[in-house]
Amino acid sequence: MMANHHGDWIWYELMTPDARAATAFYAPMLGWTVRDDPDYAEITASDGMVGGMLQLTPAMTEGGARPGWVGYVAVDNVDSMVGSITAGGGRLLMPARDMPGVGRFAMVADPHGAPFYVMTPTGEGEASAFSYDRPRLGHCAWNELMTPDAPAALHFYGQRFGWVADGGMDMPGIGRYDFLRHTGRGAEGAPHAMLGAMMPLMPGVPHAVWSFYFRVADIDAAVVHIQDHGGTLMQPPIEIPGGEYSLNAADPQGAHFGLVGPRL
Repeated sequence: MMANHHGDWIWYELMTPDARAATAFYAPMLGWTVRDDPDYAEITASDGMVGGMLQLTPAMTEGGARPGWVGYVAVDNVDSMVGSITAGGGRLLMPARDMPGVGRFAMVADPHGAPFYVMTPTGEGEASAFSYDRPRLGHCAWNELMTPDAPAALHFYGQRFGWVADGGMDMPGIGRYDFLRHTGRGAEGAPHAMLGAMMPLMPGVPHAVWSFYFRVADIDAAVVHIQDHGGTLMQPPIEIPGGEYSLNAADPQGAHFGLVGPRL
């Protein structure tokens, strides 16, 4: 595998008030190994690291933090990217900081409120948290932005990360579903495999948000697991292009997530 590129998704973080309960929920369903740590539990899937679980403290909750998944995007320089994001109408949510042996990162939000991290990793090699090249069980398979203004969001992300819209489909009663690719990958800037997609805000969603879909071996078995272990199935499995199925759910602590997989 090659090194990560500017604009790659490289890490996924679950903010949760109960990391051990979250581990008991996710690990059997996704085949994860989660390192037990009171502050930050690292997640390993079938082919390497996927992310971590950040234990929310009462102070974090009082400050507005809520259970949820947040993704990290690789950038060449965190500080210059933070400047670009704020100049483009986004917000700085957590100032840039260094984590020894890991890299420099900052938490930001796009102009419509979707939070994410930007990070310049330390060291060489390519993260496989987002499996863009082939299916990997337990890894992220799709990154989906729900936004009130897709053209403006595409301009914002495209200018900073090299993402482009490439095809899509109309969803009756909802709007346009636009696929996203990354021009920073491939020979001479040719688009690489899909990053994910953008779609309109759904009723009741107050601002833009990223959703992340993790790969399971059997989508119906995952439904049973969600229902039997305190989760909430928000959208039952629907068939997606290619013949697989996706669903949306919430874990027992209230963090939303998606799954992708076959129906056996």
